[in-house]
Amino acid sequence: MTRKGWQWAGPAAVLAWLLAVIGFGVRLQGYDQMRHPVSLLGAHGVPDGNLFSWLGFVLPGLLAGLVALDAVLRMPASAPRPLRVGGQMLLLAALAFVAMGLFPLDVDDIGNRASQFHASAWLLWLLAFCTAAIALRLGAARASAWRPLATLSLACAAWMACSAFLFEVVMPVAMAQRLAFLGWLIWLLGAARVLPARA
Repeated sequence: MTRKGWQWAGPAAVLAWLLAVIGFGVRLQGYDQMRHPVSLLGAHGVPDGNLFSWLGFVLPGLLAGLVALDAVLRMPASAPRPLRVGGQMLLLAALAFVAMGLFPLDVDDIGNRASQFHASAWLLWLLAFCTAAIALRLGAARASAWRPLATLSLACAAWMACSAFLFEVVMPVAMAQRLAFLGWLIWLLGAARVLPARA
């Protein structure tokens, strides 16, 4: 795949995730988008759960990895260290999203090791992205071409962190989780537009 081809990876990841969540949500009897977490669609014991895990987590995560890799490859060898760390953390966030699909929940035992791995992958995805946003902002202070990406990343990371840790106080956890995903989807849509040209 050429570098130019990666520009559609972000929108493709968003489309894949939305179609999977909406489509599998409609198919699962009794599933309520307002009350049930996204991860339930891919849980062990849920009809077509394994297929959702691949289409709703693994595929979007791999596509997001292309977006992150594109950013890394555009960084010159002289890029500030925080900027390079930010790119690496974007890759880690994408891998953590993939891991959510590889380690699905178990509806029969929400506290078992498989479910704990899934929860850990979700937390790693969130923390890695937030760390990436901070590192990009620090690096962009010495590389002005990266300021648009840094600003977008920091805004989305702040929204995601608030959704994950604050919004659930005033709304159902399932809705707060979806708002966190929304922040990441917005980043995926905007990243290709604000990435600087390859040095």
